[in-house]
Amino acid sequence: MANSSSNAKAVVQRLEDQRYSAVLAGDVDTFEGLCHPELVYTHSGGNTDSLKAYTDKLRTGAVRYHRIDHESEKITIIGNTALVVVRMNADLTVNGTPTTMKNSALAVWVNEEGSWKFVAYQATPQLQV
Repeated sequence: MANSSSNAKAVVQRLEDQRYSAVLAGDVDTFEGLCHPELVYTHSGGNTDSLKAYTDKLRTGAVRYHRIDHESEKITIIGNTALVVVRMNADLTVNGTPTTMKNSALAVWVNEEGSWKFVAYQATPQLQV
C-alpha cells in the first residue's frame, strides 16, 4: 500500500508541475485538460471561479502569469483524493494591474477511472505575524 501511495504522490506532483507550467506558458488547453469539469478555483482575494470562468480569464489575458515559484510541502492521498499543501509565489497581471502574490494553498486532485483531475484550489495570502 505504501508503494502505491508513493506512486500516486509522484504522479500528482508531476501533474501539479504541469499545471503551473501550463498557466505560466499561457497554455490554457493543457491546463484545461488537467482539470475536472467541476473545478472550484478560489483565489487569494476570496473570489471563486468555475473552470470556464477561470480559463476565460486566462484566454483573454485578464489573468496573465509572468513568474510562478511553487513548492509542494505535503501531498496526502486519501482513497481517490489527493490533497496538496503548496507555497506559491507569483508575479502576474490581473485586469491590467501588475501584482505579486505570496500564498499558501490547498490543491485537490481526484482520481476517476484511473485519471487524476484537478478539482479544487484554495489560496490564502501568507501574512507576517
